[in-house]
Amino acid sequence: MIRNALFAAPFAVVAMVAAPAVLAAEPIPFTQAAFEQAQAQNKPILVDVYAPWCPVCRAQEPVIERMAAMPENADLVIFRVDFDSQKDVVRQFRAQRQSTLIAYRGREETGRNVGVTAYFEIDRLMATTRAAPAR
Repeated sequence: MIRNALFAAPFAVVAMVAAPAVLAAEPIPFTQAAFEQAQAQNKPILVDVYAPWCPVCRAQEPVIERMAAMPENADLVIFRVDFDSQKDVVRQFRAQRQSTLIAYRGREETGRNVGVTAYFEIDRLMATTRAAPAR
């Protein structure tokens, strides 16, 4: 019995370490209906204005994925706006460039960054989407 537990323990540790990556919020293509629904539910939202040819966007991607896997961002909804094919949406968000990240808590815009790839700056932006702690 003890031998079985010792044998299984390393696998359990691997499963616990790997689990957050599986649970991470995946960017979903932007639709107005889904965005409005997330806003109505007062969800934390990150709008990622992305272009596949953009090197800054590609540098932001692993940072966003890593942060989305963190427990404090478990409710985060990430919408990806295609800079090239969703020009009306890009204008709606007043995004002048690809690599624009816009944070919301429900209907309220809480911050935005353009061209930022530093982990700590994207973390600071995502933190603005979380509800303030109760006092």
